[in-house]
Amino acid sequence: MSERSLRGTQLGSRSLESDVGVEPAPRQMVEYATEDGHTFSVPFSVEADVPATWDSGTHGIGKRVGGEEPEETPEKHVRTHWDMLLERRSFEELQALLDERLAVRRGEIPPQV
Repeated sequence: MSERSLRGTQLGSRSLESDVGVEPAPRQMVEYATEDGHTFSVPFSVEADVPATWDSGTHGIGKRVGGEEPEETPEKHVRTHWDMLLERRSFEELQALLDERLAVRRGEIPPQV
């Protein structure tokens, strides 16, 4: 069987379609500038919503040249465990729980199961 090999058309590696008559979508080049003075262009479709900022990959975030200023998104406050605990219980309730647990640790009252 090794002397006979099956030959195929390599369907996965080559396309049988041609580029004849194919019209690419209309594009626009949008220019961005980073804070260090580096400018770069990114192609977008004419129908696309162009973002106000774009990451160049090497020079950081660039702002669109000639576009409106990007909207400042408010920084989200990082909630700590203490913040989440205070959302569920009042400070007085927490103080009562702490006093109760300390009394159990000291052996003043037996633990409840």
